[in-house]
Amino acid sequence: MREPKKILALNFGGIGDEILFLPALSSLKKEYPQAKITLALEPRSKSVKDLSNLIDDVICVDIKGKHKYWELFKFLIKARLGRFDMVFSSGANQLIPVLLFLTGITYRYGYESGALSRILLTKAVKLKKNQYASKMYHELVTPVTDIKTPYPEIDAGEVEKEPNSVLIHPGVSKMSVAKHMVKTWKPEIWAELVKKVLATGKKVYLIGGPDDKECIEKISAIVGEAPNFENLYGTTKNIMDLARLTKRAEVLICSDSAPMHIGVGVGTKTLALFGPTDEKKLIPEDERFIAIKNNCDCRPCLWDKRQTTCDELKCLDINLDDVVKLI
Repeated sequence: MREPKKILALNFGGIGDEILFLPALSSLKKEYPQAKITLALEPRSKSVKDLSNLIDDVICVDIKGKHKYWELFKFLIKARLGRFDMVFSSGANQLIPVLLFLTGITYRYGYESGALSRILLTKAVKLKKNQYASKMYHELVTPVTDIKTPYPEIDAGEVEKEPNSVLIHPGVSKMSVAKHMVKTWKPEIWAELVKKVLATGKKVYLIGGPDDKECIEKISAIVGEAPNFENLYGTTKNIMDLARLTKRAEVLICSDSAPMHIGVGVGTKTLALFGPTDEKKLIPEDERFIAIKNNCDCRPCLWDKRQTTCDELKCLDINLDDVVKLI
C-alpha cells in the first residue's frame, strides 16, 4: 500500500465526540505526516477544527435534519470527487460499510457490524464499547499504524497558570433536560460548592455556554458579590477561548460534558461530575482527571440500561466537602 496523500474520517456526534476522536486522527497524522485529513461531521460540531491542527478540512453532513438522505447523497459526491486514499468511520450502523463502499475509496476501515462489513471493508475492526471512548475510536486506525495516542491533545497555545484558580462549568444542556437525561446538579448545589471552594481561599471563575445562562444567573445570585468570585459568562467568543481559559485554571470542575473533554485535552486537573453515565467510557485513567461519583448500586445506567434518568437521582447525591478535598 502506497502512503496516502488524502484521508477521510467520519465521526457523527456532538463536540465531545469529536474531541474524543482526535487521538485517532493524531496517530494517523504521526504515521502519515504528509497526508491531509478531512473530517466529516455534523454542523453542530465543526468548531472542533479550531481546537486542533490535525484537521485540514471538514465536510458538514446534517444527518439529523429533515433532509438527511439528501445530505448523505451530497456527502458521497464530495467523497468521490475528493479522491481520498483511505476512509475511516466510527459508525456502528450496518449500512456504514455500504456508505464507505459507495465513496469509491480504495482502503476502507470501520467497525464490524455483520456480513456486509466483512465483505465491503478493507478491515472490519471489532467494536469494544466497554472502554474509554478515545481508545475505542483509536482502534479503528490500528490496522494501519502501531502509534498510540492515549487521549485528546488540544493546542491552546502558551497560557500561564493562575495560582489557586478554580474554573467551574455547570454544563447544563436544555436538550438533555427536555429528554429527561439529567447529568448535573441543580444551581443551588453548584452555588453551595462555589461557597465552599471560596472558603478555602481559592479564586473561583464561573463559565458556561448559552444553555447555561439561566443556571449561571441563579448561581451568581445565590453567591452574590463574594470576594475572589467572578462570573465570566459571555466573555468567551468561541471554543478556543474556553480552551485557553481552561488551560489557565489550576482546576476545572464540571459535569460530564464537552468542557470535561477540553480539560483533558489541555491537561488541566479536571474534576468531572458523573451521575448516571459511565466514567470509564468518558474520562481517561490518569491522576489528573478525576470522576466525582456516588457509587450507588444503580449507576451507571444512562444509555447502557435506560434512555432516560430516574426521578430519584441518588447518583448525584455527593458530599461537597469530599469534592473540595479533591481540589
